[in-house]
Amino acid sequence: MMSMASSSITYYMVKFRSGISHYIYACLDLICSIAVVESCMMMIASVVPNFMMGIIVGAGYLGIMMMTAGFFRLLPELPKIFWRYPVSYVNHGAWALQGAYKNDMIGLEFDSLEREGPKLKGEVILTTILGINPDHSKWWDLVAVIAILLSYRLLFFAILKFRERASPIFRTLYAKRTLEHLKKRPSFRKMPPFPSKRHHVQHSLSSQEGLNSPIQQRQQQINP
Repeated sequence: MMSMASSSITYYMVKFRSGISHYIYACLDLICSIAVVESCMMMIASVVPNFMMGIIVGAGYLGIMMMTAGFFRLLPELPKIFWRYPVSYVNHGAWALQGAYKNDMIGLEFDSLEREGPKLKGEVILTTILGINPDHSKWWDLVAVIAILLSYRLLFFAILKFRERASPIFRTLYAKRTLEHLKKRPSFRKMPPFPSKRHHVQHSLSSQEGLNSPIQQRQQQINP
């Protein structure tokens, strides 16, 4: 509902291509992108030890994905080593953005940058300016996003199963290490017992020496 509401508002405000198929593709593209981000954070949360570490690692990872998606620098301008290959190819944002460009530009004509110049086709703008190859369909870009989504889900499932099976082993090793560490420490049994108010034996005032009990006061009055 959130994706469809956002697409319904922004798609027609920006005046993208009319047609139900283009609108449906924009909704599916946004839905799959949000699902990929949620799956990515689920996978990271299953690995990190606490909430704060999950936010730090997740924000850093998603920041790298945004930098290589084509928002800040075009894909052909990215450094070939590591950033272009393989990071941009495993980045859902790059595939989603390419599909969105194709959905909005292929089949349209735009005014030329020069006065009275020929019209520019959307395919030419994709190839020359944005550096996107229009040979494969936009639906293949959406399939790539869905494949990345399924990969994150499978990784999340595998991590949970691994932790479920490995948790007893790690607990056993931790317990053995703790017992070995306690054996090296001095035993508390050899130390003198600590006084305890809970188990302290209570004596009557008459039997305690040095206390001015009522019985002692009476005896002092009789035998001064």
